[in-house]
Amino acid sequence: MGGLSCSGGLPASRGSWTAEASAGCAREVFCNDPACDEALRLNYCGNEISTTKYTMTNFVPKSLFEQFRRVANVFFLVVAFVSFTPLAPYRAVSIALPLFFVVSATMAKEAVEDWRRKQQDIEVNNRKVDVYDGSHTFYSTEWKKLRVADIVRVEKDEFFPADLVLISSSSEDGFCFVETMNLDGETNLKRKQCLTVTSSFQSVHSFQKFRNLIKCEDPNEKLYSFIGTMYYEGSEYSLSSQQILLRDSKLRNTHYIYGVVVFTGHDTKVMQNAMDPPSKRSKIEMRMDKIIYILFSVLIAISSTGSIFFGLKTKEDIHDGMASRWYLRPDKTSILFDPKRASLASFCHFLTGLMLYGCLIPISLYISIEIVKVLQSTFINQDQEMYCKEMDQPARARTSNLNEELGQVDTILSDKTGTLTCNSMEFLKCSIAGVDYGLGNSEVGKALSSGTLDGEIELQPVACSLKSHANDGDSGKQVKGFSFSDDRLMNGSWAKEPHHDLIQMFFRVLAVCHTAIAVVDSKSDDISYEAESPDEATFVVAARELGFKFYEKTQSSISLREFEPCLGRMVDSSRKRMSVVVMTEEGQVLIFCKGADSVIFTRLAKNEQMFESATKDHIKKYSEAGLRTMVVAYRVLSEEEFNIWHDEFSKASNAVSANRDEMVDAAAEKIERGLILLGATAVEDSLQKGVPECIDKLAQAGIRIWVLTGDKLETAINIGFACHLLRKDMKQIIITLDELDPSAFTKEDDEALKKASHESVTRQLHEAQFKANISERNSVLYALIIDGNSLAFALSKDLERSFFDLASVCASVICCRTSPKQKALVTRLVKRTTKKTTLAIGDGANDVGMLQEADVGVGISGVEGMQAVMSSDFAIAQFRYLERLLLVHGHWCYRRIAAMICYFFYKNITFGFTLLCFEVHTSFTAQPAYNDWYIAFYNVVFTSLPVIALGVFDKDVSSRLCLKYPMMHQDGVQNILFSWPRILGWMINGVLSSIIIYYFTSSAILDQAFRMDGRVGGLDILGLTMYTCVIWTVNCQLALYLNYFTWIQHLFIWGSISFWYVFLVIYGLFPSFISTSAYWVFLEAAAPSPIYWIATSGTVIIALLPYFVYKIFQTILTPEYH
Repeated sequence: MGGLSCSGGLPASRGSWTAEASAGCAREVFCNDPACDEALRLNYCGNEISTTKYTMTNFVPKSLFEQFRRVANVFFLVVAFVSFTPLAPYRAVSIALPLFFVVSATMAKEAVEDWRRKQQDIEVNNRKVDVYDGSHTFYSTEWKKLRVADIVRVEKDEFFPADLVLISSSSEDGFCFVETMNLDGETNLKRKQCLTVTSSFQSVHSFQKFRNLIKCEDPNEKLYSFIGTMYYEGSEYSLSSQQILLRDSKLRNTHYIYGVVVFTGHDTKVMQNAMDPPSKRSKIEMRMDKIIYILFSVLIAISSTGSIFFGLKTKEDIHDGMASRWYLRPDKTSILFDPKRASLASFCHFLTGLMLYGCLIPISLYISIEIVKVLQSTFINQDQEMYCKEMDQPARARTSNLNEELGQVDTILSDKTGTLTCNSMEFLKCSIAGVDYGLGNSEVGKALSSGTLDGEIELQPVACSLKSHANDGDSGKQVKGFSFSDDRLMNGSWAKEPHHDLIQMFFRVLAVCHTAIAVVDSKSDDISYEAESPDEATFVVAARELGFKFYEKTQSSISLREFEPCLGRMVDSSRKRMSVVVMTEEGQVLIFCKGADSVIFTRLAKNEQMFESATKDHIKKYSEAGLRTMVVAYRVLSEEEFNIWHDEFSKASNAVSANRDEMVDAAAEKIERGLILLGATAVEDSLQKGVPECIDKLAQAGIRIWVLTGDKLETAINIGFACHLLRKDMKQIIITLDELDPSAFTKEDDEALKKASHESVTRQLHEAQFKANISERNSVLYALIIDGNSLAFALSKDLERSFFDLASVCASVICCRTSPKQKALVTRLVKRTTKKTTLAIGDGANDVGMLQEADVGVGISGVEGMQAVMSSDFAIAQFRYLERLLLVHGHWCYRRIAAMICYFFYKNITFGFTLLCFEVHTSFTAQPAYNDWYIAFYNVVFTSLPVIALGVFDKDVSSRLCLKYPMMHQDGVQNILFSWPRILGWMINGVLSSIIIYYFTSSAILDQAFRMDGRVGGLDILGLTMYTCVIWTVNCQLALYLNYFTWIQHLFIWGSISFWYVFLVIYGLFPSFISTSAYWVFLEAAAPSPIYWIATSGTVIIALLPYFVYKIFQTILTPEYH
């Protein structure tokens, strides 16, 4: 048989032309003449790209600016500057060294990350491409040297170096196939075609006289649309997305193409899309900022109180000419202690106090948390339990900022297709001419018939990647995507059926009306199909297996084993239908159409559908079995009708105006009317392995699960039963607008229809809320199911609260027939209303808005490509791994981060308040109790590594127990470990420890002989002893808190304490002008004295008693769940 010839066509995907037109269409490209005066005057950007954040010249200032956007760093910078003045209570090194360490470490991290990006840019910019020299040949040059209007040649499996308009390809008809994985993550091939007028440019010499002008849209981020006009030899030719080849996409299944550069460098669409994802911060981190502000307030309060007491005391130093504290020589003092200017001295003391107590603010907290989160992410990435062998996909933490949020997830909003299911379609059943064909049963159907959907018997879905079925016509043949079995149609038996002509037309529609690409194996001559969706490929495979084999598609023909030429092909997924106009060998013109039942049934011819009622019954039955359905129809066109329509459609397609899309839609609408129903298809999308068990476990953890799907209501309900989201003991609340008949309203009554719909949804919500409130007292579980039309009204300002209140009392929520925008709006509503952590999970481009709107977005590496993964915070291969991600890693990360931050504040308060106690004892003289280097090393050396070990390695229970007792997840949901009582408890513990340390050490050291020769201890010995007690106390406190010890924690805790003594010995050997009060103090005075060792050990034990007693009472009175 012959092929099918085609001309014209709607774009495969369309955007809003009006929106693009508003951006401007003033770009001019002088093809093959990039050096002409007009092109030089336009001065378009070059093709070199840079994705780095910094340059050699701006790295230092820009990175410093980033560091000092943090209020804590700004504070320490100001303090560092002031520390060089006489106001400083200690040398500048005490504050400058920790600040320098923290800022330098963060800047080094930024530099390494940016250097890696720079290396990637260099590699990309130096890739090679063949460019026409304008006279007689192509030469190889780097991508970065390309200019707008250059003509390039790209070979098979090479990336496109810039945005190109396709001129011609190795195919005679100007087709080429493109893989856009780097752009949108889609693995399916996209078909592109050049204009017929340029398809003949195949040789080098043909380009010598090739000159034309292209006027197109300005650079924008819309990947799926392109508007332009080519002016060639006095004619205008419309350009669309079919002619644009985007940078970073790859040429596949085509030997070579020629294209003209229209966008370069940062003007290309992929670079226009290069933007940072929405900034997300965890709730713990936001609360941590509040604690920092509280500590700032405490710092100011302490400094203010001390300065007031100091001012009053200083003013009393000279009274009636007599000096009360004569040993301070108030008659010969500086402005800092001048009794005559006590107010000024008090203000100076306030500034000194801010520096002295600055250690209350944990300067190394931010960098420590960043280090810990990166290491936690490494553990997630390397978890073998979340590695999918079939897909060779490990789990990936794409950001480390939200690790602890995993342990606080309260609500999960999940897509269905490809997320809960495999998105690997199997052709299972079909209805043709009112007859139900197909003897197989779906997984949901089997569960329903066996009664296993009561939640007691586990459903066992098959593994997605391994599922294949035998073709009954060839028992030894495994055919992916074809699970159909019915002797009435197999092996050509369909010809014996009463309506064999309609059966033949049905499968011809499936074989012709699609976007699939036939790929022929050169060795075996087997044909496989690449399609833009799994459904498309399944339909073509089904037609092939039943004898209607599609084997070739060109710009002007579609070739089958069973069919003849055609004209006018139309594709448009946004209209929920697809059409193609064909012409048979006999000259008969037909329109084939397939699409959603809601769309096709409204376009059927009136009073001529013998099988409509039976087909609707079959569709309902298929949906109840969890199958996805598609309606198939056709119509015969008269030659006159076709010619009139074809002229109008061609005119609309070639129009260069702001309303081109509207003109094309109007032309399509005119011919997609009066269709004759053929039947419907039913394909199965099986549940992923482990989905029911995972949902059960998450429900036991107290996590609420909402499913947002585009499927029909019946399909969504039965998938809900199959995955245990719904159970038979649940009462269903179904909110739809089915009771309203839209046909009763004319177009002029559109507002009346909206008002009636709004009132219907309002009434249903209120009635359901009343029932749910009554039944809640009787422990009756409800499930809410709402369709997309009703949801549009439920999300309105006046109803969204009622909708959420109803959903919140339901055990399960399913939103069906939802659009991508509605998914994002529902996610926003849940996040905003609950004020708890929401997690969205999906696998397709339609889930991106939902993933970015949620607190945590999880992408699944599915059949629909990687765009969801590219927009996510975490990536997993299948839904079942969400159980371990949340209940194990989420639980551990939350506990670790919460404990780490609380401990950080505890150790800084313990250290800082010992200074306050000393100040109170010395009448607020602003004299530091510790040596300068003691203060400098406290946060960055002696207490830094143990707290990092806490954040990385501590675990209260094993992963097995995390899964055995899922209710432990509620610790994070209720934020028990980082609640204000818990935070204040740690702070009070720090204050108690500091008071105990100061008063016990001062009592032991002062006012008695300390050295062997009878001399008493001074400030140097008191400061040394107090600091030793602080180091021992905070590190032993950490050891008491830890639930799980590794050799690393032992090394860091006891190593930090040991290093303190090593430091004392080495630092004490330095000359006195360097070591000051630490000069030989340990070796000569402290170490030989028994009082030092007794005071240290006794004080540490007493300082740890409050926490020890608290843990005893907590264990007895309020033990943890597990």
